Amino acid sequence: MVNQSNVSKKIQMRASIEWHQLVGVNEAIAPTPQNRLAVKQPPADPIPLQPSPSDHTHEVLASPKTLPRSSDQPKKSAIELAATANTLSALRRSLESFEGCTLMKTATNLVFADGQIGSKILFIGEAPGAEEDREGVPFVGPSGRLLDKMLASIELRRSDVMISNLVFWRPPGNRTPTQQEAAICMPFVERLIELVSPQILVPLGGPAAKSLLGQTQGIGRLRGKWYNFETSRTPYPIPSTPIFHPAYLLRTPMQKRTAWSDLRLIRNKLNSAQHT
Repeated sequence: MVNQSNVSKKIQMRASIEWHQLVGVNEAIAPTPQNRLAVKQPPADPIPLQPSPSDHTHEVLASPKTLPRSSDQPKKSAIELAATANTLSALRRSLESFEGCTLMKTATNLVFADGQIGSKILFIGEAPGAEEDREGVPFVGPSGRLLDKMLASIELRRSDVMISNLVFWRPPGNRTPTQQEAAICMPFVERLIELVSPQILVPLGGPAAKSLLGQTQGIGRLRGKWYNFETSRTPYPIPSTPIFHPAYLLRTPMQKRTAWSDLRLIRNKLNSAQHT
């Protein structure tokens, strides 16, 4: 006889798994499962909020203004490591030795870049996805396959360009990188741009456009225009124009017509640069 209770539990479990997959949950980070709906019991001997009168210790606490800013050290380390790299291989080794980004604790692989010095165009996306994390190469998943088609539409191959991301490790669950994570990785991104020295820089999507171009508007308002990107070590301002991220185009096919217009803008700019 079929146990209806067990059948019902299996149906509920399958529905729960399908729901989690639908909203993008594809991995567990906590080492052990936790029932977050359970009522937490207070500790048996709660710690008093105020010291008792019999406590004669005189520990002096630093004011918030004098406490060290823990987020400064990873950024300083990133700046120092990135500055010492004079080749792409050296920059990759610097990233491999860097320990200041928490994303590396949950990622499988470092996802550095795909391309070489001398590439005409440098594309900077947001962050690696699941397939990129497994292979250690940027844009090899569905977004990468669409990007390859976008390049082909303006007579470019992947070997003609350089591709990377704002952060070099996959955020858990494919979430958007935090501002702190992007800021810690930015010295490496800037050094990558300096070493490649492309003719055109193309941020893919809003987060990359805002971080690289110092803008606050959304990608819908930023696209279709030219900006200048430069650091203290770039020999000249690099023309930059953001376009929609391929992942967004996969979710919103109606915007492909707009993306095609932006790609032609890039093609025309590249043609004019080759004739000057």
